[in-house]
Amino acid sequence: MLPPQQIAVIVGIGEVTDHNRDPAQVPEPTELIARALREAGEDAGDGWLKRLDSINLVALTSWRYHDPVRDICARLGIAPAHAVNSRRGGETPVRLLHEAALRVISGEHKACAIIGGEATNARTRARRARIELPWTPMPAPADSVEFPGLSTVRSPLAERYDMLEPSRIYPLYETASQAAWNQTPAAAHTESARLWERYAKVASVNPFAWISDAPSAEKISTIDSDNRLINWPYPKLMVANPSVNQAAAFIVTTLAEARAAGIAEERLVYVIGGAAANEPDDFLHRDRYDRSAAQEAVLGTVIERAGGVAAVSYMELYSCFPVVPKMALRFLAIDPEEAVPSVAGGLTFFGGPLHNYMSHAICAMVRALRTNRGAIGLLYGQGGYVTKHHAVLLGTQPPEHVLSSDPSVQAQADALRGPSPAVREAYSGPAAIEAFTVKYARDGEPLQGTLVLRTPAGERTMASVPAEDRDTLALLQSSDRNAVGVAGTVTLQPDGLAHWTPLMCAAAAPRGVAS
Repeated sequence: MLPPQQIAVIVGIGEVTDHNRDPAQVPEPTELIARALREAGEDAGDGWLKRLDSINLVALTSWRYHDPVRDICARLGIAPAHAVNSRRGGETPVRLLHEAALRVISGEHKACAIIGGEATNARTRARRARIELPWTPMPAPADSVEFPGLSTVRSPLAERYDMLEPSRIYPLYETASQAAWNQTPAAAHTESARLWERYAKVASVNPFAWISDAPSAEKISTIDSDNRLINWPYPKLMVANPSVNQAAAFIVTTLAEARAAGIAEERLVYVIGGAAANEPDDFLHRDRYDRSAAQEAVLGTVIERAGGVAAVSYMELYSCFPVVPKMALRFLAIDPEEAVPSVAGGLTFFGGPLHNYMSHAICAMVRALRTNRGAIGLLYGQGGYVTKHHAVLLGTQPPEHVLSSDPSVQAQADALRGPSPAVREAYSGPAAIEAFTVKYARDGEPLQGTLVLRTPAGERTMASVPAEDRDTLALLQSSDRNAVGVAGTVTLQPDGLAHWTPLMCAAAAPRGVAS
């Protein structure tokens, strides 16, 4: 067995969810987070908040502060030497867990807390009701802390077609994957709904979940006024729900420190290993949209470390949109119809407090592992637009090998990745669909189709389908046939945008489109 000072453990967890419909009664974000950290300290045992010499706050976006991490410390009467307002990204809590584990086993710190939270629901309600919240006065943007951001490199071409939001980019992966998996859109939609039903069932028994009524797959898949389409093919009940008031915290230290404090063995959860890799920041400069080399390198590494998929008792597969866990499950050779891919409940039903969901997943995983000694849990977080991937293994037995000081498996990801096609900023002529989506208005009417296309030379470009082209939009929204691979013509318009129209007879996928 490794020396106890070389083994990292989670010793305390805390969560807060406030469903109060009166926004003035909801604590402000820093108070929510302080309460979660206080809960984590109580879960670890007497004196643990005073032991903390490191705190990292996951990027907070629902309210502006001068220095929110120091505000939280002041509320708790603690002053750790290392107190950092950390970066954005859905993978951030997993990354911070991994980094904290490395810092404690290196001796840099003795006890680290990872904290985060949002009160987006309260702020939205207050804005709609024109209520002034009794929170810390919000400073001017220039006087507010600036959280390090995800890289948002986008080509002018992507900006021209308003492909800036995750809710518009993830559908590209969904539509491309449907074609690669030989699924009709209807079959893929049913698969997504059934998978989301299982997330919802987990949320229904999680006391910290935002939505606990466990909607059925039929309800999740049915498009109506309560479940309107956001961007094809995803309705509201298949996308992350950021309108929550939630906070979470967890404390990481060494086995030596935990034993010295007298924490019972059955309370400890061990950090076993992890891996991280990225895709190119600009989604137009990626090799394909039906898989992610970074995801596969990360998951492949941690599953090998665990001893195979069968050795993993619990999973949390990031769930901002269905295509992410669907790709992960296929890579892991797990039947999507049988998988239980969450311990928390997913970003739709548990709630998606922006960058902090995986902190709640970590808390849920710790609770699960404490009740099943000998089990292993897999945490997989993802940030950006299928951009940043980080996974960590947790267990209830001490690891046999010291945690690697460098979790990067970027070289493996790069080796798995194919060449990226050249991007044509301005193009007219023949092109076939590589991936696509359709944006909808709040009344459910389509606003515009947006296409990623391949030219006969294999170059990549983009075009739109205007709302008035009902026939082409109907082609894109077909339930019976995926439009990926359909050939057509790109025509440049006076406003600088390009419109795409299909040929009368659809062709097979163009040269250069991965199959």
